[in-house]
Amino acid sequence: MSETLLSSRNLAFELYEVLDAEGLTQRERFAEHNRETFDAALGTARSIAEKYFAPHNRKGDEHEPRYENGQAILIPEVKPAVDAFLEAGFLNATRDFEAGGMQLPTLLSQACFAHFQAANVGSSAYPFLTMGAANLIESFGSQEQKQRFLQPMIDGRFFGTMALTEPHAGSSLADIRTRAEPAGDGSYRIKGNKIFISGGDHSLAQNIVHMVLAKLPDAPPGVKGISLFIVPKFLVNADGSLGQRNDVLLAGLFHKMGYRGTTSTALNFGDNGECVGYLVGKPHAGLAYMFQMMNEARIGVGMGAVMLGYAGYLYSLEYARERPQGRLPDGKDPSAPQVAIIQHADVRRMLLTQKAYVEGAFDLGLYAARLFDDTTTLDDEAGRQQAHELLDLLTPIVKSWPSQFCLKANELAIQILGGHGYTREYPVEQYYRDNRLNPIHEGTHGIQSLDLLGRKLAQNGGAGLKRLIRLIIETCGRSQAHSSLDALRQPLEQLVARLQTVTLGLLGDLATGKVTATLANSALYLKAFGHAVIGWRWLEQAIRAEEGLARGDAADRDFYLGKRQAARYFLTWEVPGCEHELRLLEARDDTCLAMRDEWF
Repeated sequence: MSETLLSSRNLAFELYEVLDAEGLTQRERFAEHNRETFDAALGTARSIAEKYFAPHNRKGDEHEPRYENGQAILIPEVKPAVDAFLEAGFLNATRDFEAGGMQLPTLLSQACFAHFQAANVGSSAYPFLTMGAANLIESFGSQEQKQRFLQPMIDGRFFGTMALTEPHAGSSLADIRTRAEPAGDGSYRIKGNKIFISGGDHSLAQNIVHMVLAKLPDAPPGVKGISLFIVPKFLVNADGSLGQRNDVLLAGLFHKMGYRGTTSTALNFGDNGECVGYLVGKPHAGLAYMFQMMNEARIGVGMGAVMLGYAGYLYSLEYARERPQGRLPDGKDPSAPQVAIIQHADVRRMLLTQKAYVEGAFDLGLYAARLFDDTTTLDDEAGRQQAHELLDLLTPIVKSWPSQFCLKANELAIQILGGHGYTREYPVEQYYRDNRLNPIHEGTHGIQSLDLLGRKLAQNGGAGLKRLIRLIIETCGRSQAHSSLDALRQPLEQLVARLQTVTLGLLGDLATGKVTATLANSALYLKAFGHAVIGWRWLEQAIRAEEGLARGDAADRDFYLGKRQAARYFLTWEVPGCEHELRLLEARDDTCLAMRDEWF
């Protein structure tokens, strides 16, 4: 049977040959696990994803949530799928055994969740958002808030959302107008409007806990005046029972190009002046708190983009193997049998490009999960800090690079199917539409590039950047043990050297106050930086492939040769092209910045 979600062989390669998942079992927190327990969790995830999530992926797209009598109505197949996810324990995969969790490493939890994202990104979003909201309350909520809201979320009885965006402000959170007035009893009355709230209404759980950004009456202007509030759909009594409906109204649903299975809502808070909210943590510190959930969501969005690209790649690969059409250019006999289109060089080019994009990004997403495990379970504080700095630096790449290039993979999947590719009878057009949200979701490319160049690079004296460069140099050094990788290593070394030179110049300009001009082409920087990171991850995979080939296992020979070829493609076809972006950055080209409104 063909694999439609992700390659199980590639997943095993990543976990056990590249990222050393088994090594995590030497840490105290994961000591009760081994490869068998890891594989059992992965097998359960695949089974549930195939049985409950994948079958209604198309139906959820064709029958998007509808607004009826103030409620969002979903197709009936979503709830049993989500319930199966909850019953299997994946909502709490990383939590302590004592709290009802599996105590899995984040690396394994992410690998499990990838199956659900590939099978049905729309339905998987509901538990994904809940996990992020629960982690937020666990990190910053009071003991009473944890008892009243967090525990029911852990139990799967309450779901969660993040409510940031407002109609007039968009991504500019400094300009939000939602207000929170003290009620005199420790609670607050929230009034405002939020839009594009994913999962903002449904009937999958008893209650929905909205994590809402709002401003107190004494709030200073800008982002330093934002506070975070818990606002439940239904009030919760002291004994944990549900009270009356809170003054949170579903104003309507947005009708999206893709990702339709997840409700996208407009919510009105406090139309009747009775919307009860509870302050989380300190006043005016809400954005700093919310960044925890936002960064988790950014990594999750990046992985969602990967898995949509991955699903499209696997489908177009199978199609190309089975679809006969035409003959090779040197085949002159028109009566000869047609060949499968995978025999055509340009189809192989498109398949190889997809493989390079999705398997490179898949590696990066899992590497980020491994880094998160290091931030929490390494023995030494210095090691935990280094992992945190590197993860912080890479987060814009983990979110944005797959959102751009795995979307390109989806585009190529459509192209391989030809006329069938853009018909609804085949899934690749839906994968493309679903994935088109991700370059916007949780911060656009522009926002991520500003974050990377304007903030992350110089953070903590550039500690994360220095750590990354050391790791790339170390990988390049190890690759020299394999002469076949010389031609792959050299383009990466050249890109990293050029990138360092350009980066120092840009950071120098930022330090002297040339902020607008320096950041004008930050999107170009994000692309070049991202290619360097993915190139590094491909060189790492190529080393592991060479080691696998040296072991001489005939059953895996084709797999390892395919890995080496994909690495060769990315490092010799894609990486050298970044010189164009670097030249524009080095010249401080102002073509776009100098354009004027009236010239359009």
